[in-house]
Amino acid sequence: MMDLRRIGEVWRRSDVTVRDLPLALLLVVLSLVPEFHGSGTSLGLLPNRPFDVFALVVIALEALPLIVRRRRPGLCVTLVVIGFSLDQVMAYHAVSSMALPLALINTGAHLERRRKLTAVLLTLAYLVLISWLEMLGSKETPSDLVVFYVALVVLWGVGSWVRSTRAAEAERRRRIAEATRTAERTRIARELHDVVTHHVTAMVVQAEAARYLTAAPERLDSALASVTETGRRAISDLRHLLDVLNPEHEADFTVPSASDIGDLIEQTRQAGQPVEFDEEGKPSESAGSAEFVTYRVVQEALTNALKYAHGSHTVVQVRYGEEEISVAVTTDGSGSRAAAVGGSGRGLTGLRERVEALGGEFTAEPQAGGGFAVRAVIPTGSGS
Repeated sequence: MMDLRRIGEVWRRSDVTVRDLPLALLLVVLSLVPEFHGSGTSLGLLPNRPFDVFALVVIALEALPLIVRRRRPGLCVTLVVIGFSLDQVMAYHAVSSMALPLALINTGAHLERRRKLTAVLLTLAYLVLISWLEMLGSKETPSDLVVFYVALVVLWGVGSWVRSTRAAEAERRRRIAEATRTAERTRIARELHDVVTHHVTAMVVQAEAARYLTAAPERLDSALASVTETGRRAISDLRHLLDVLNPEHEADFTVPSASDIGDLIEQTRQAGQPVEFDEEGKPSESAGSAEFVTYRVVQEALTNALKYAHGSHTVVQVRYGEEEISVAVTTDGSGSRAAAVGGSGRGLTGLRERVEALGGEFTAEPQAGGGFAVRAVIPTGSGS
């Protein structure tokens, strides 16, 4: 049994001239059917002339150029107009004369260059044709000739409308693709920032602290072990992220969630930052993206605390509600540069966008008594 879907797929992949061939052949065949002789367009109302050998040439000149109507629209309309003119002058009035409106629509839709010049030349060709028909005794009234010309202009206009519609759709798709690429680059940049900055900051802080522990080998060994472990976690996270970005790699990458905040805080403590963790409630099963954003808020706040207020007391508070998750990370003013814990703002800007994308609220600002506070209210989407 013939697979129709397979045939359709092969047809769609065929060259455009192959797909345009059937229409041209159909007009040729219909023109040669005796019952249809003289059934085509009759512009000058001249008496029908019996078909002869030259009629075959005229029919071929009218219909066969449609094979290249999309690949060579200018050549197509030129040959069709010549064939149509001969058809009207010789009074064959073949069915193949129907190729003219098709050629005009196609030219309006596909002609890329010299469109105005082509339109002018087609108009001049029409004037030459009606003058020729007048000399042969045309019975058309001037108003009929004008109406026919207007109809030809409308056909060209239809093709031009199709062209502009396609161009607008192509531009819309281009903008969507560009916006998608921009959004994807932004997402990748955020993920790299979140993964790399936290681990590298912890390693730098731990390495700096190790410089002052040469007199205590046991503590130095512990500090270097922490640096090594943090580096391994950074490499592991980067590998996971690169696997996700590689379209050929089917990686099962689980994004961090609120349940991983405890491990994050322990890592920060190992880097020498005194962190107090206060957690209330449990995340709902439908929290989804809210948990991931919660983790990133805590991660970025702790990273800034390590970087700009190392040694300052930091408090992480997470409250799980039925409809939202509340996060507050505060660092007091006792450490070095605690008031500047906000950092460059690049990471905080990304957090604000993530939280607001879920319909939440985000603030990051210095505290009145010194230090810095990062707060977020993140809807879970599980409310009734």
